Amino acid sequence: MSSPSSLPAASHARLTGILLVLASAILFSTKSIFIKLAYQETVDAVTLLTLRMVFALPFFLFMVFLAGRSEKAVTLTRRDWFVLFLLGFGGYYLASLLDFLGLQYISAGLERLVLFLYPTLTVLITAFVLKRPPGRTTWLAILLSYIGMALVVWQDVHHPSAHLGLGMALVFGSALSYAIYLVGSGEMINRIGANRFTGIALSISCFCCMLHFLLVNPFSALQVSPRVLGLGVTLAIVCTVLPATMLTNGIRRIGASRAALIGAVGPVATLYLGYAVLGETLGWLQGAGTVLVLTGVLLITLKK
Repeated sequence: MSSPSSLPAASHARLTGILLVLASAILFSTKSIFIKLAYQETVDAVTLLTLRMVFALPFFLFMVFLAGRSEKAVTLTRRDWFVLFLLGFGGYYLASLLDFLGLQYISAGLERLVLFLYPTLTVLITAFVLKRPPGRTTWLAILLSYIGMALVVWQDVHHPSAHLGLGMALVFGSALSYAIYLVGSGEMINRIGANRFTGIALSISCFCCMLHFLLVNPFSALQVSPRVLGLGVTLAIVCTVLPATMLTNGIRRIGASRAALIGAVGPVATLYLGYAVLGETLGWLQGAGTVLVLTGVLLITLKK
């Protein structure tokens, strides 16, 4: 039986966890907004992504250093490094690249909703790989999610932009890439530890992005305007390092299911931030579609 003195401490830890996850979801949701603001300047997707990764890399390397000191570090084999490279390449470099490219063609709110379909994709991939067919609740959740997405894009389909389909396909590819990363990362996280895995995988993705930049752009392309440079720093720290750290610490306090429930405010925040900051449209159909997408994702997440 818990002592009276332990109850306030538990409540405080739970409240702290809720606030951390809420702050993380909101900060993550601002990424699309800052990317769209940067595109108002003269900068391409690869250069902007590279700026984000360059400024984030020292934090990821420091994470690896700390994890190596605080945990019983497992000696990594060649197979470990190969798997880490594949996960870092596909899970963050490719997913981020497709996301940045897609945001050149679609709104920030639509991007966040398409990207937020990754839990449904994770369930489908897991079912296919592990030969475990989804149950009725899972199929219902997936159906709700995609009906909701259809409602969100209904207005854009009837008043189509030149590259709506391309933008949605790129962001959907990003969600698929991230879902594959989630399915494949479980074994490595158990083997080498969460912090060490995250630091190494994201560092690899940073180096992949830098190599991509050097192959397609001259080094002088990094000479961007002060505004774009500031947005690159913001994307690295405010939209990547801080929310990732907050989310990890929040999950430790309240668990993954509660964190997923709170994290569902992210797409809604992006939709309304896009309306307030970027002047993106926001109608009742989009609102209804957003509710269906979030309901479907939450059904799957909480069922897990």
